[in-house]
Formats: sequence, C-alpha cells, structure tokens
Amino acid sequence: MRRAYAMIAAAGAVALCLGAPAGADQVGTHKVLLPGDIRYSAAPAALPAGAEAAVLYGDPTKEGMFVMRLKAPKGYRIAPHTHPKPEVVSVVAGRMRLGLGQAADRASVEELPPGAFSTMPQGVAHYAFFEEETVIQLDGMGPWRIDYVDPRDDPRNQIAPAQR
Repeated sequence: MRRAYAMIAAAGAVALCLGAPAGADQVGTHKVLLPGDIRYSAAPAALPAGAEAAVLYGDPTKEGMFVMRLKAPKGYRIAPHTHPKPEVVSVVAGRMRLGLGQAADRASVEELPPGAFSTMPQGVAHYAFFEEETVIQLDGMGPWRIDYVDPRDDPRNQIAPAQR
C-alpha cells in the first residue's frame, strides 16, 4: 500500500513538472509562483506600448477567472476606457494614479500606493497614470477587454509611421 501511494505521488509530481506553462491553470491545481518565477512579456496589444504583462492564473482571452500582472514603466498612461466586466486591481509595487470619467484629468486622480486595492464596476470609464515604474495585479473574469472612450486612444487603431 505504501508503494502504491509513493507511485501515485511520483506520478503527480511528474504531471506537475510537465504541466501547462504559468498562467494556463486548471481550477483545483495548487500552484505557487515566487517573484523570481514570474516572467513578463509585452502587454496585450489593447494596452499602449511599453508595458509588460504576466498571466499568473487562467487565460484572460477565455471565459473564466484570470489573474494578470502589469508592469508599467515610469510615465506610462492608459487613456479613459471601460471594461465589459468588473475589474479588480491591486498595487503590488510603485504607485498608480487612478481617475474616473470620460476625460483624463490629472488634477482629479486618486493615488494608490503599494498595497492599495480597487474595484471597478463594468462600464465605468476610468484612466491611469504611472509616474514611476509600477506593478499592478488585475483580477477578473475573461474574456478581458478594454474599450477606449475615444477610439483614437486605442493602440490597436494606431497606424505605424511606415504605413502613413
């Protein structure tokens, strides 16, 4: 019996080692990511260039829960936008300046320091400024989508200089 348990445990360990990459979890699978395990790459095309993202759980492009970290460089800005589903944001490091409304107004933003937590109902227009490198964590239900108040702010609508 002890040998059978050992074989089951070994098979489980092999399955974990050969499992899906970070971010492609299945509900019910225990997982720990230490800070050094988190790998960032270019943020989704729906966000302005310069930020990096790491999916920690789930898949933001599919139905279901997801957790994604966004690393915004100093001077980064996300223009007024909405989401079709609620969004939960936690500031992991740095500071985020969050504003509500159809137009970005630096005078009316609220500063969110490390450890801050914010919930944004679906359809509420908001925007963000980052005056220092900042890492935020986005929790939500996929598929994740960002709809800019002004379509000219949408990076997916930008024409590269070579195409003009």
